[in-house]
Amino acid sequence: MNNRMSKNTEAWRRLYMLVGEAVLVAFHVLLIYIILHYVYNNDFRTQLYARGHILVLGIYTVIYVGFGQLFGGLLVGSRRNGEVMFSEVFTACFSNGVFYLIVMMYSFSFPTVVPLMGATMLQLLFSAFWIKLWGSLYKHFFTPYQVLLIYDGDATEGFVKKLEQRKDQLTVTDSICATAPIEEIYKRIDSVQTVIIWDLEVTRRNTIFKYCYENSKRIFTAPKLSDIIFTGSSSVHMFDTPLLLTQGSPIGYEQRVIKRFTDIVLSIVLLVFTSPVMLLTAIAIKLQDGGPVLYKQIRCTKNNREFYILKFRSMVVDAEKKGVQLAKQKDDRITPVGRFIRTVRIDELPQLINVLRGDMSFVGPRPERPEFIQKYIKDMPEFAYRTKVQAGITGYAQLYGKYNTRPYDKLKLDLHYIENYSLWLDFKLMILTVKILFTPESTEGVEGDDASDNGGSL
Repeated sequence: MNNRMSKNTEAWRRLYMLVGEAVLVAFHVLLIYIILHYVYNNDFRTQLYARGHILVLGIYTVIYVGFGQLFGGLLVGSRRNGEVMFSEVFTACFSNGVFYLIVMMYSFSFPTVVPLMGATMLQLLFSAFWIKLWGSLYKHFFTPYQVLLIYDGDATEGFVKKLEQRKDQLTVTDSICATAPIEEIYKRIDSVQTVIIWDLEVTRRNTIFKYCYENSKRIFTAPKLSDIIFTGSSSVHMFDTPLLLTQGSPIGYEQRVIKRFTDIVLSIVLLVFTSPVMLLTAIAIKLQDGGPVLYKQIRCTKNNREFYILKFRSMVVDAEKKGVQLAKQKDDRITPVGRFIRTVRIDELPQLINVLRGDMSFVGPRPERPEFIQKYIKDMPEFAYRTKVQAGITGYAQLYGKYNTRPYDKLKLDLHYIENYSLWLDFKLMILTVKILFTPESTEGVEGDDASDNGGSL
């Protein structure tokens, strides 16, 4: 009976979210139709009629929904209102930017952007209203998932703190250690619909997981490294026993060629476009204390090959006179100019030269310093798996983690990228990087010794 009620509730949740998304999409498409029909259509070489309007609006709808899923701008009700609205800004701006390119192709000359800017403002105003209204109603009708946490491992306390930050989605109403009698664990599982399995020994985890699955529970599981590697496996059917094939080199030759070609083209284009910003930054650093503009630091890329990573210097000249150390929150070694360029990521721009040289790619695991790699490998030999591919300016761990994310969790994120690599994934991560530039949490310094370098510059 409880399972049936829970399934019905889950179905209503999904329907509610779909309605919220549909209203948002419909309003955006309506405004685009108005300016397309009454403004831009008059300037087209060949005016659009019904089928033309349907084609353009259909393309816009696909683009808007695609960016909405990519950035999270359509998750009305199921995420915090501010988080959804922040994502909606990027969704609307990117979608309308693509729409303007379509309009340009139909027009004799560059069409005015004023009507589109006005439509964008109206879209965002309505989005703010709708996200607030629909999000508030969601909280009224649906409570957060009531969760049983089955835990083990040393990092449980830190994981619980993370869960407390998402009380809008999950509420831990009960918890039990995995070493408890299995009958007691089963009894706790029977009383809830959602279970989180955190850092359990494999045999115990599999036993509990199967019981949850048999009883149709929602299961959140913290994966082991081998689990993540398996996600990139391909199914092989040579006989009547299914096999999973994991390649030692996760990125194929053709993919590497295309990835390198993309890196060369993008790095040249961006070096040209950002050269004025880089020149002004260099002047500001030089005027501040007369020290060197660039900072060179040894990092490791594919196969642990060492290279000098280039950054604009954001700390005082003798920042490491006491030895190698990570940047910390409110670090007094950071100069005023350095604090600004770190915040807006300008300090990373010289790495475009590293990409052009072939030391790095645009997307990949963040290059670590040899000292930290050796430190982490002592406790975590699998940390070396990150160097199976070229290091990157941006990557999965940078986008879905934070500056002070644990090295083990960063390894999991990087392995997910390596084992699930595709050109589309690179494209997706590069677009998401634009959003993350405006997220302060990703530039936080570390709070202790249990953090890894995530690109903080000296």
